[in-house]
Amino acid sequence: QIRLVESGGGLLQAGNSLRRSCVASGHTFRAMGWFRQAPGKEREFVAVINWDSSITYYGDSVKGRFTISRDNAKNTVYLQMNALKAEDTAVYYCAADTQFGGITADHFQAWGQGTQVTVSS
Repeated sequence: QIRLVESGGGLLQAGNSLRRSCVASGHTFRAMGWFRQAPGKEREFVAVINWDSSITYYGDSVKGRFTISRDNAKNTVYLQMNALKAEDTAVYYCAADTQFGGITADHFQAWGQGTQVTVSS
């Protein structure tokens, strides 16, 4: 059974940092990534990383502030979120796929449960 289990959400003040993690089970995923969805908005691409961590892509709104990484021995992907802003407030979703190459939500076959991150200004 494929599962993605997230941890690390919460309420923070602007300027602070947060590290999210997502543990995958049931399959090996070449692509692992993060999306977010704010109230009333479409799901937005945040970041993706390939199997050997040699390739990463980021959404424009998080470039330079967020860093994605993975530990294949632990089947875990991380999202280090620095210099948080109020506009980063959203439900964050871990996503994974057996193939690497797409950054739209419909490319990813597996999803985490979603965790709220709220940043107060």
